[in-house]
Amino acid sequence: MCGIVGYIGKEQAAPILLDGLAKLEYRGYDSAGLALCNGEDIEIVKAKGRLQALKDMTADGNSIKGTLGIGHTRWATHGEPSVSNAHPHFNKEKTIAVVHNGIIENYQPLREKMIARGYTFVSETDTEVVAHMLDYYYNGDPLQAVAKVMHRVQGSYALGILFKEFPDKLFAVRKDSPLIVGQSADGNLIASDVPAILKYTREVYFIENREICELSREGINFYNEDMEPIAKETKTIEWDVEAAEKGGYEHFMLKEIYEQPKAVLDTISPRIKDNKIVIDELNMTEEDIKNLKRIYIVGCGSAYHVGVTSKYVLEKLTRIPVEVDLASEFRYRNPILEKDSMVIIISQSGETADSLAALRQAQEMGVKVLGVVNVVGSTIAREADNVLYTWAGPEISVATTKAYSTQLAALYLLAILFGETRGVISAEEYPELLKELQSLPDKIAEILGDKERIQWFASKYANAKDVFFLGRGVDYATSLEGSLKLKEISYIHSEAYAAGELKHGTISLIEDDVLVVSVVTQPDLYEKMISNIVEVKTRGAYIFTLTNKGNCVMEDTADFIVYVPKTHPCFAPSLAVIPLQLFGYYVSVAKGLDVDKPRNLAKSVTVE
Repeated sequence: MCGIVGYIGKEQAAPILLDGLAKLEYRGYDSAGLALCNGEDIEIVKAKGRLQALKDMTADGNSIKGTLGIGHTRWATHGEPSVSNAHPHFNKEKTIAVVHNGIIENYQPLREKMIARGYTFVSETDTEVVAHMLDYYYNGDPLQAVAKVMHRVQGSYALGILFKEFPDKLFAVRKDSPLIVGQSADGNLIASDVPAILKYTREVYFIENREICELSREGINFYNEDMEPIAKETKTIEWDVEAAEKGGYEHFMLKEIYEQPKAVLDTISPRIKDNKIVIDELNMTEEDIKNLKRIYIVGCGSAYHVGVTSKYVLEKLTRIPVEVDLASEFRYRNPILEKDSMVIIISQSGETADSLAALRQAQEMGVKVLGVVNVVGSTIAREADNVLYTWAGPEISVATTKAYSTQLAALYLLAILFGETRGVISAEEYPELLKELQSLPDKIAEILGDKERIQWFASKYANAKDVFFLGRGVDYATSLEGSLKLKEISYIHSEAYAAGELKHGTISLIEDDVLVVSVVTQPDLYEKMISNIVEVKTRGAYIFTLTNKGNCVMEDTADFIVYVPKTHPCFAPSLAVIPLQLFGYYVSVAKGLDVDKPRNLAKSVTVE
């Protein structure tokens, strides 16, 4: 969602703010703006569209002076993309400036109250009400004004705030929207995510809900909502700066596709010791695992697809019943959670709003939560009872690739550990499963070495209007992810169906030259899938089949085939998804689209 950067220090702020906002472009945005305090006034510059427009307006930040400032990239929620709706927002005297990530849920009644008090609104946003409320409650003490506003707004927010009367202070506060604080010798910073400040510091504070931060050039102070000082410890970010750069690749997405062998290896290797899976961070005894009655997996988008895949794998290898929920549905279906069960929340960012709400709901119901997340120190990582990190490194492209693959790997580890502990996996099967799991990075690399055929095929179908993905079992789950990859970055209408459902309506959509992608990696379902493929082929479909090496019988029905190395059927999704990622990527490239920043999408969905 929206990106926030703030700086106070010895250097000119605008170039630093623009550089930080550029590192947050993956979050999605439709306008951008800066507010700089030059010691006398607060100057705001805003532009609709890409960040480059703002850079051009300010000569890359050199035409707007001040060593204290805040910047913002907006992803529209309240009001259309426009200069007037772009952040930062002023109070009426232009003495207070605010940037905001999140949604003020009670903004309408608050807006009406402020209008009744004589305030005039110039935008359609929910954020402007915060600027006017700060003005209303300000009596010379900015900290007190911030605290009073916190007590009256409902919803989610991360705020960066400037007061004209305090040209040496930057204020920030958060609730349910991500915000970090960075500390360096040349200045102190706030940001929505680590990449924005990694160039300037590795020492960061993770701000908890309803905490207030006061930054000066000399230091940083933290307060709770009652304005009582609190102590916090810094965390050191271990990422290499280069990990958040393209490194010579045309797009972040392609770079991240090629980083998957290493990312999967980094996620698996530390948890296999002396040929045994050891996941210390689970904090579960053998008795706890044996007593598990049910597992609930919750996620959004690709994380949800990981959950669908994991349901098949966990039930097969552990014989524990598994339910999978979209986080946005879990919240509102009044779920029934069994005693001796566990909830697994999957999120790349660790900040996904619906997933975080599901976590809190599960904990309120007395069920322990395991977070499977990529971002160390994120909100889900901090609030979950236990956390299983995926070591994908920073993922910048909106369309996830390596985070998806590492989430699968983490759930495979969990499934094998639980299955062996519960006696479902035999002593003979266990080392074979470990061997196959450890071979996945090399097999992924092998697939990436043969991308030219997929690139050629993608260019052939770049103008497709409709594409259908078919699969059975875990192949259906992989089809869901392949379809999502294609639609989100190529804007081609794409749907995934369980192949056995064809005759229940879907087949009516098949006509001449419609592309059908069939995923066929499960040997016990080969014959069933061939029947389904024949059904659509006889109705004119063009068949792209993705299957295991050696399954040459598919040559009789498919028009185009991509083979992946053989592996244990449970792990096949990790290999099958790679050609589908490449297919979606190369279709988008062939169409000349913005691969890393697809329209209307954001990397981290921090509001409902």
